[in-house]
Amino acid sequence: MSRNIIITGAAGNLGSAVVDKFKREGYTIIAVVEPGKDRSVEDADYCYEVNVTSADSVAEFVEEYQLQHGELDALALLVGGFAMGGIADTSQADFEKMFSLNFYSAFHLVKGFLPHFQKQKRGTFLFVGARPALEAEAGAGAVAYAFSKQLIFALADTVAAESKDKGIRSHVFVPSIIDTPPNREAMPDADFNTWVKPDEIADTMHYAVNNTALRNTTFKLYAQA
Repeated sequence: MSRNIIITGAAGNLGSAVVDKFKREGYTIIAVVEPGKDRSVEDADYCYEVNVTSADSVAEFVEEYQLQHGELDALALLVGGFAMGGIADTSQADFEKMFSLNFYSAFHLVKGFLPHFQKQKRGTFLFVGARPALEAEAGAGAVAYAFSKQLIFALADTVAAESKDKGIRSHVFVPSIIDTPPNREAMPDADFNTWVKPDEIADTMHYAVNNTALRNTTFKLYAQA
């Protein structure tokens, strides 16, 4: 029987690693990419352009998915963004941008697919948190980012509470600095060996999806950072 996973942000650095891992493990990959960027995901079985920050765009995708694919095993919510700024430097517009990229990009899909999972009586949500959302000192210089990621933890907990005894699982993966080309370019003097690798995060996601003993878990993937 086919095992389906939706991966948002599938064309990104982390997304590519998650696509590769689940593809090698025999999953059918339904990749979601940003509209208008002409991005393809080579290893995906299906690829959809969806504005995940738009409730209407996501609702259309949910309907199309249910018509075309039916069952869904896991939903990896990888879209996000980062911005620096302390309290004095952060505007309402900065908060709205971070909330859109980091919270609504996950919330709309959770809202769309939670009833699908409840009907199936199974399914796993994979969220990406952030260390600054857990540690105030780390988040002091990126308050809009940290606050938006705090909502991800709240969303995961709420999903778990609403889905108690329904076979639905909700996990949050919290990386430190991810070893990606953009991060290396931004911090050329850093020790890249202390950063967590995208494939390490992907491996942990696969483990979480396939270990039904894990119900609502936070994975801190800090490597040596």
